[in-house]
Order: sequence, then structure tokens, then C-alpha cells
Amino acid sequence: MGSVGVEGEAVGAGPQEVPAGEWEREPHPSDSLRTFGAFVQALREHAGLSWAELGTLVRYSKHTVESVELGRRMPDEAFVERAEEALGNTGALRRAARHLTRGEAGLAAWFRRWARLEREAVSLCTYECRLVPGLLQSEGYARALFENRIPLLTDEQLEAQVEARMARQRMLYERPTVPFHFIVEEAVLRRRLGGTVVRREQLDYVLEHTSPRNVTLQIMPLEAEYHSCMDGPLRLLETPEGRRLAYSEGQESGRLIGDSKEVRVLQQRYDTLRSQALHPQDSRALLERLRGET
Repeated sequence: MGSVGVEGEAVGAGPQEVPAGEWEREPHPSDSLRTFGAFVQALREHAGLSWAELGTLVRYSKHTVESVELGRRMPDEAFVERAEEALGNTGALRRAARHLTRGEAGLAAWFRRWARLEREAVSLCTYECRLVPGLLQSEGYARALFENRIPLLTDEQLEAQVEARMARQRMLYERPTVPFHFIVEEAVLRRRLGGTVVRREQLDYVLEHTSPRNVTLQIMPLEAEYHSCMDGPLRLLETPEGRRLAYSEGQESGRLIGDSKEVRVLQQRYDTLRSQALHPQDSRALLERLRGET
């Protein structure tokens, strides 16, 4: 797997040429691709066939068969039909193929499930102490983040990451009845990442994107004497079924938290932090002052 950008964006290898009649490798295999591949492998081994032998039957290379089994390639309809006929015609592959989905470009494997949950959530809460939350980043700010990645990204990788981040922000406007709540450290907003122009545009961007009634921003001031979330950034959401989940992310890793007791503790910390942070109106006034200082 490739390197990973902040907030779950992943950097894979660049596009590769593939033989005519075959397909490009999936940059980030989905769970459904891996499951389908496991079905193909089990049926092939039950039939006593090698990759090359099955490849001959389905009229694809043995490398394509291997890649499908490993979840690295999305099988087309012809592959599914020929493999179904070659492996017993039970209907299992046809049924499994109906549920195939691609991995989400630009998102790290550990972040994809959270990203899917975000799109269905009935409420979302985010605390950030490192950087402006991805849903509130301007294009210039996001670009500056990825330009600072170590190891360095190619131009193509950088553009893919910026595109993925900006696309994810659409949920703020596509879901106007879902409450989005953000708590951001004042130090994050004072940092001059990308330079003065980028910072000014970022402050304008935050002011604009936190103006809808369903989006709330609170700033944790530098002079605060109490702080309930010193253990790092945190995200919380509620599913349509009423279940509460949390997500914690660090260097090159992320953790989806479903244990109710652990989520309850994290929710308590977040709720306490809301009372410690500036009121939304005061937070907006501070943003405007910071904007005036640039």
C-alpha cells in the first residue's frame, strides 16, 4: 500500500499500463473485491485448477486471475460469466459480483469505513489539534499539507489527494439537515502553513463553510486553563440506528472505535471540551480578528 496523507487520504502508486482486454489494478482494494476474490480462489482450488489453467478457460492471463483473487482487479462481466461456467455454474460468483464495489480513491484503507459511515451519519463531531479539519480545508491549505508530505509525492499523487479531499467536503452542503460540529485549537488557525496568502484564504474558507445553520465551529483558546481532550484528535458520529461510534487517527494509522464503554468516555470528553471552548459566536469573532491580522 502507498503512503498516507493526514485525515485518511492515501497515496498509491501511479497509473500502470495493462494488457489489452484486461483492467487496471485497483489502487485500494475494497472488502467486496477481496471477498469475491476469495470465492474465486476457493472454487478454483476445489476444481483442482492452477491460475494458468483457469486463465485459459476464462481467456485471461494467469496474472489477471491472481489479481482478481487478491482483490487487486475489478472483474468485468465476461470474467464473471466465464469463471462461473468454468467453476461449476453454481451461481455463487454471479451473486457475489452484484455486490462488488471499488475502493475509494484517495482514502486510506483504515479510513474508508469511517468515510462511508460519515455519509450516512445523523450527526458528526470533530476535534482537531493538529490541522484544520479536512471538511473545512481550502484547496490551497490542502495542497500545502500534501506538499509537505514525507516522502514527497509526485505531482499526480498530490493532485489525486487534493481532489479526494475537496470531493469529501460536498457532504456539508449535500446534507443540510445533518449537524456538523467542530472544535479546533486556536494554534491551528494561527499556524501560517503555506504562507500568508494561503492562511488568509483558509480563514475565509472556514468563515464561509461554518456559516450554514447545520455547521458549528468552536475554537479552543490558547489561554484555556482546562482541557479535556489532551490525548489527541477525535471524531464522533451517530448512525441512523442510533449507535455512536468514534474514530482516532495518528501517524500512518487510524482506529474505528465501536465499544460502547470506550465511546461513552470519548463522548464525555468531547462534551466537556464543548463547555471549555469559546461560544460559537465568540469563536467566529476570533476568526474575524485573526483574518484581520493577516
